[in-house]
Amino acid sequence: MTFSKALLHLLIIMVASVAFVFAQVDVPRKTNAVTYPLDHEVMVSFRGTTRYPRMKGEAVIERTNKNGTEISLSVSKMPRPFELGAGYATYVLWAISPNGQVDNLGEIKRRGFWEFDSKIKVTTPLQTFALIVTAEPHFLVSRPSQEIMLENLNPYSRSGRTIATTTTIQYFGNSSDYFRDARTPQIADVDYRRTPTAILQATQAVALARFAGAERDALDELQQAEVLLRNAESAWKAGRDEEYVDIAARKAISEAVKAETTASIRRNAREKRNEALRRDAELRAAENKFDDAQSNISDLRAQLAAETRAKELAERDAENYANQLRDLKAEYDALRRETQDAKIRLAAFEARQKALEEERDKDRRLNELKANSSILVRSLGRFGKVDENERGIVMTLEENYWSGLRVSSFNEANASKLDELGRLLAQTADYDIKIESHTDDRGEADELEILTKERAQAIEDKLMSLGVPASRMESKGYGATVPVASNATRANRAKNRRVQIILVPNIN
Repeated sequence: MTFSKALLHLLIIMVASVAFVFAQVDVPRKTNAVTYPLDHEVMVSFRGTTRYPRMKGEAVIERTNKNGTEISLSVSKMPRPFELGAGYATYVLWAISPNGQVDNLGEIKRRGFWEFDSKIKVTTPLQTFALIVTAEPHFLVSRPSQEIMLENLNPYSRSGRTIATTTTIQYFGNSSDYFRDARTPQIADVDYRRTPTAILQATQAVALARFAGAERDALDELQQAEVLLRNAESAWKAGRDEEYVDIAARKAISEAVKAETTASIRRNAREKRNEALRRDAELRAAENKFDDAQSNISDLRAQLAAETRAKELAERDAENYANQLRDLKAEYDALRRETQDAKIRLAAFEARQKALEEERDKDRRLNELKANSSILVRSLGRFGKVDENERGIVMTLEENYWSGLRVSSFNEANASKLDELGRLLAQTADYDIKIESHTDDRGEADELEILTKERAQAIEDKLMSLGVPASRMESKGYGATVPVASNATRANRAKNRRVQIILVPNIN
């Protein structure tokens, strides 16, 4: 080993040791949320935290009616993520609202081995929020780690306009919640200088799934994630292009996150079942106590009768025994009523708990879908025009997917795109899919309706062949009954010839 290589290894060990020391202390941090005015360009500077003060950032932010709030962020002097700890593989930009809503805006991808500059352009539906950049084990995390690298300062406007800020957002920073526990797995024996970032993230996502108990509670999902990770590593080692390797690794990350989430859900369900068993055991013990009381009362009655007959007890003694018997019966009746009341209260409590858990589960799933919808929208943008409205995520397929204007057969030139679209939709298990086909008014109404029904059914059959369950899909053909523009011109008729795929969240 040369002197320069030995010095490099020593520096890496020193940086990792300092990172470990800092990760043991929770440091309270705060930053201001900004209310961004409509259609006005706002400049926001970012400062590096004590974790890496050399980092800087500049953002141009504008809120529009159409797309929400658009953010263009440039970051400089970013260190390699693993310098903060062997478990970190990437950076994520977060928007945090004053009411605690957290939005994963996307990954800031690494460029180069040493300090690097990077850019990201994203959109959030929030209007008032703070921005932070954190180091994460992978890009699909649902909440920010405490390893905070950048936080926004107060905004300013080129025109001199005053920009309002709101209540200060407080949080804990510069402390690793992922890797505080010494048992938490980290990426080990990996050449960080050569290994693609996406594979590092996939490796850590699989390790975190195992740590969450996926080997016990989500083995199928974990094994699928491991297969996808091995495929990505094989593709990289075989020299496949960077985009192919990145896509393969991200599939492994998605499946690993699914395994981690599934393991958590099943573990919680098992703990609830164990708690119910414990309550049942306590109830049985109470019932046994009642049975003992009844047995004691029977014994006392038999004893009283025998002594009355044998010794001809005096009236006073007989009255005393009678009083004793009444007291015991009263205690028994009171205990029986308490037991019934306890059963009623327990049933009511379990019903409330079940309803609360169901409501929380729906809220959590809906928040996860909202947090990840921007990623899905960007992914769908490769196949057609994508909008979000009250119906869900709406993707409009272009006419060139068909081999002609009045046919329902696919254009072979776009067959690969349809295959990619089908595989992507097969992974969106939390969405139901509506397929709606429309055309212009040139022709007989019955023939136009048949054409659109055949096109919608063709899309559904294609998606089903690529792994999308039929239970998630519904296809309809509307003929020319629902135009979006007048059919008077050729351009408008082209607009009316459309197939829309609508993704509707399913949180039931």
